[in-house]
Amino acid sequence: MAVDASLSGRTFPPTPPYVVSRERIVEFAAATGSTYDGGAAPATFPIVVAFAAMTGLMEDPSVGISLHRVVHGEQRFTYTRPVVAGDELSATLTVDSLRQIGGADIIGTRSEIVDGDGRPVCTAFATLVHRGEDR
Repeated sequence: MAVDASLSGRTFPPTPPYVVSRERIVEFAAATGSTYDGGAAPATFPIVVAFAAMTGLMEDPSVGISLHRVVHGEQRFTYTRPVVAGDELSATLTVDSLRQIGGADIIGTRSEIVDGDGRPVCTAFATLVHRGEDR
């Protein structure tokens, strides 16, 4: 069954605060083959917070997405400033687009990531492909 078209334009509540520590950045860098010199976190580090927002979308029973039918199609970030140890980040996800192609839902999301003072840090854009039940 297709995801309801009214999902497009919907904004979800912010994620709980995520405290960025040096240890978490080091673990992320090691897991992704990135380097960390003690300054800014690797460019893809905000996926940690953005993924929490995407999980909130997928676990919301009113949305109708089955997690086991989702493929992460695309991810990109635009930055206001780098992420550094000591940041407290949260993300607010908005569904920017929704279309059905070949029995799959193509869901475009935008997660606005802010610091503990509500100042913008970066925006994470993702495309999720939700395949239909008969696929």
